[in-house]
Amino acid sequence: MKELMRTNDIVLVSWAEALLAGEGIATFVLDANMSVLEGSANAIPRRVMVADEDFPAAKTLIDAARSVLNLAADIPWADEEDAGGAP
Repeated sequence: MKELMRTNDIVLVSWAEALLAGEGIATFVLDANMSVLEGSANAIPRRVMVADEDFPAAKTLIDAARSVLNLAADIPWADEEDAGGAP
């Protein structure tokens, strides 16, 4: 599994899951229930994971949909973060 994106926006997570499921790409959301431990403060972002082999297609699909919908460009991609990009 590889981290596709990390966000506190539960609507963005749901949108990504639905978009990817529509293309047959399975997702797994990590840290979805952490708000119980943190007191619902949204301090711990949810991580959307995909299979390693689905990562390039998933990222391309999310980027294309984001540009069509004119969504914010500040979705933190895991590989940008690893390379020293914006968190």
